[in-house]
This record gives sequence, C-alpha cells and structure tokens, in this order.
Amino acid sequence: MAKKTVLTGITTTGTPHIGNYLGAIKPAIDMSQGEQYNNFYFLADYHALIKCHDPERVAQSTREIAATWLALGLDTDKATFYRQTDIPEITELTWILTCMCSKGLMNRAHAYKASVDANRDSGKADLDDGVTMGLFSYPILMAADILMFNADLIPVGKDQIQHIEMARDVAGRFNHTFENLFTLPEAVVDEETQLIPGLDGRKMSKSYDNTIPLFGSSDELYKLIKQIKTDTREPGEPKDADNSTIFQLYSCFSNAQETAAMRQQFENGIGWGDAKKELFEYLDAKLAEPRACYNELMNDLGAVEEVLLKGAEKAREVATPVMDKARIAAGIRPLTYVAKAKEEKQKKEKSAEAIARAEEGRRRGILMQLKPLLDTVEQAEDKNAAAQQIVAEKSVQVENLKKKAKQKAQNELDLLQEELAQYL
Repeated sequence: MAKKTVLTGITTTGTPHIGNYLGAIKPAIDMSQGEQYNNFYFLADYHALIKCHDPERVAQSTREIAATWLALGLDTDKATFYRQTDIPEITELTWILTCMCSKGLMNRAHAYKASVDANRDSGKADLDDGVTMGLFSYPILMAADILMFNADLIPVGKDQIQHIEMARDVAGRFNHTFENLFTLPEAVVDEETQLIPGLDGRKMSKSYDNTIPLFGSSDELYKLIKQIKTDTREPGEPKDADNSTIFQLYSCFSNAQETAAMRQQFENGIGWGDAKKELFEYLDAKLAEPRACYNELMNDLGAVEEVLLKGAEKAREVATPVMDKARIAAGIRPLTYVAKAKEEKQKKEKSAEAIARAEEGRRRGILMQLKPLLDTVEQAEDKNAAAQQIVAEKSVQVENLKKKAKQKAQNELDLLQEELAQYL
C-alpha cells in the first residue's frame, strides 16, 4: 500500500512561540520520524505577504522559523523541508487553479467575510475597503501548496478546515474539466492542540499578544512566566490544576509521572509564585539544548540556507512532473505535442480506493458546476416543473453535442437526474 503524504506549513510573520511548537512543529517532527508517511513541511513566505507588508519582519521570521525546525530535531533526510518561494511551480499552479475557481467560492472564505463584516460594522460604504486580492484569493494559493504534492493529510486548526474543503472543490473541478491529476486532501485536526493557553489564559496567539517565545533567553522566559494570570487563592489553599495556565503549560511538556506530581502540589496548595518558578525551571531545562542549537544556527545562516535549497531540490523533483501534467491537461503544450493513447494511460491498474477517490472528485467537480441549476430548483415555488424544465433543456443540449463534449454533458445530465429525482 502506497504511503500517504502529509503536508503542513507555517506562515513567516512572527517569532516561533510555545504554541507553535506544541500545536504544529512537535507533532509534525514526531510524524516524520517513522516510515508511515511522506512528509512535506514548508515556510509559507508568500502567504506572509497577504497581511504583513514589513519586509524586515518577513525576512527575520523566515530565518527564525527555519532555524527553529532544525534546532528541534527535524531530520531533513526523512522529511522534505523547503521554502515556498523556492518552488516556482506553486505560483504557476495557483494561476491555473484560479482559472478553475469561482468567485462565489472565494466570497464565502472566512477571512474575506470577516473583513467585509468589519467594514460594514464600522459604517464604511466600501465593504471591500482594505481587501487586497491576496487576502481575497489566498485559499487558492493554499490549494496549490497542497495539490502540488498531492497531499493526502493536512494537519490544521479548526479555522483552516474550510480552506481544505475549498482545495477539494478546486481539485475536483480541475479533475472533472481536464484530467484526474489531483488527490482530494483531508483535514486532520488534533483537538488537544487547539487550547495551548497563553499568558492571559486565552489560546496562545500573536493576535492576542500573549505568547511565550520558544527560544528567548532564560531571563525573558522567567519574566513572561511571572506575568501568567492566576486567581486569588493563597498559599496553602488547594488550587484548580485543570483551570490553571501554569499547570496546563507544565503538562504539555511533562510525562505522566511528572504531571501527577505537579497536580499533587496544586492539591497541597502550592503558592502561585512557587508554581511559576517550578514551571520556569522545568521549561528552561527542557529548552536549553534546542535553544543553544537554535542560537548556533542563527549565527550560521549559510548552513540553514543550504538545507532549504536542498529541500527545494527534493520538492521540485515532485513538483516539476506534476506541473508538466497540469499544463498539458489544460492545453498549455508544445506545438509538437501528440497525446498518448488512452490504453497507455490505463496500463497501470487502479486500486479500489483510487477509483473511489477519483469518482468522488469527478462527482464534486460536476456538482460545483451544476449548483446554480440545483439552487434554481430549490428556490422555485413549483419544484417539479422547474426540475423537469432543467432536465429537458440539458437533454436537448446533450443531443446537439458531439463526442467528448457530449459525454461531459451526459455526465452532468445523469447527475442532475439523480439529484433532482425527488422532484421528477
């Protein structure tokens, strides 16, 4: 059975913090240690430009995030680690996918809708004020990141699930219109990684300014830990470990025995100052070795650059043939190109799983194109009459077409009849 491909990226707009490590980097590195998956991890520096227009911040963040992955033990012989901007095929594929993606799909993207809602709430006449085309269409760039490597599994937070669904929709439409080239990806959400608490108890996030940098100095680490919010319980009073940011951060790094010992201290009434000191000493010891490695890498960025360029070579070995196929499928071909016989394409027998995935992608692609017709029926007062009219018009269209166009229209007619069966 073929290995599944896992892909994840981190946007280069900030300094890596403990939440990034626990929520994304550590699980990804752990996953890459075995032989079960093909792993692709990248620095999403084109994505950084969507909201950040400070070039020095983007450049510094790229350096810091690259060094962080390596300092934490990513084995780049086992995983493909690359910078998004080193793979020109990604932006080329983005354009082809853009031409396959409806504006209506992008209108429904959470980030765009949030911007429109904010403008409406502030009373602005132009609801698109401040919305760049990068913000509007970045789910297509994300789709290209994923489809370029035919990734099966995409570890994401809950807020990114919609983008994986959009990638599936765009892939399905390409597969239906041109050729079945792209795997339909699946979102993988680890519920435990969603609630890494920050200094104020909310989810650790740059947006809340409540993060703890992963590789700050010992003094900086202690200063930030002392800022963690606590309740008013005095030393000697039992503490609620499960609702304590201090305990939750400690347990994210500790083993079962260490966690149980800390929980006992909370039940025995450890003072908040002592609890913060224990958390600091524990984290400082845990991070000391990778911090030293990180500092060495940040002082030898030439070595980090070499690793990224080596990763780009590996990534392009996959991306280049996929892009060649996508161009040819869309009609961007050498003048001397001669299509291969279908029999040659089908020599390799497909597995039952591959056939099922291809059929699912074909069906989703057709349904995307038929959605306006299906919506028309749903909104009609006389659904039976509307359904009959649409099926009749599509039947006439099928009769007037020839060969490949006729078969495509027939597929649409078959699915229309299936979807509207309850009204016919």
